[in-house]
Amino acid sequence: MSWLERQETKSKNPAKKFLSWKSEEKCFAYYDKEKEENVLIDLPFKFVILEHYHTVKGWNDASESGIYSNEVFQIGNEELQVKSFKGGKIAEGLYKDNKPTIVAAGGHYARSIYAVTNDLEIINISLKGTGVSSYSDFINDIGDGNFDKNWIEVTEAKELKKGKVKYSIPIFKKSTAIKDKSKLMPFADELQDYMIDYTAEGTEVVRAKQKQEEEDDLAF
Repeated sequence: MSWLERQETKSKNPAKKFLSWKSEEKCFAYYDKEKEENVLIDLPFKFVILEHYHTVKGWNDASESGIYSNEVFQIGNEELQVKSFKGGKIAEGLYKDNKPTIVAAGGHYARSIYAVTNDLEIINISLKGTGVSSYSDFINDIGDGNFDKNWIEVTEAKELKKGKVKYSIPIFKKSTAIKDKSKLMPFADELQDYMIDYTAEGTEVVRAKQKQEEEDDLAF
């Protein structure tokens, strides 16, 4: 028993899988810890977007550890705290003011998307580089805030080339209409509860989540 009331984390990251785009394989993939292997997700891949955020990821050579930051909804107005796991603080403040420092340290901007799959589980999709551009173009076309009306589908990968380097990006498309939102609301509520804890000061939610994502990223 304690004399003081101890602060507890009320919720944990609801994402069951952490996906990223694999350019050579032209599909999404995640790391299965139990099987200790990478699992490729064949296209087409269908999901409902719950919400999306901005964050920073990467690798810091100096500390030989991953780079992480908090997730924010408005990157132009909300401050990021960018750190490496072993080296500590890299930058703090608005991304636009700290971009040179972040990039020099090995960090990069990333899009963090929370979604529900056909199997009715919450996943997190991490995008970087031209993958972000592809997603941003899609959101601009359908209108930010309108992704609660339709399922989203990635049916194909677009091959691109920069100099001698060939790579691919996912192509996002609007799919069938969401007929029964009530089936998806519990997942939205779960993510909402998590984000309330996530943004609360004094908890270990942010640290725990980023540690999980670092382990998943490094597994590839």
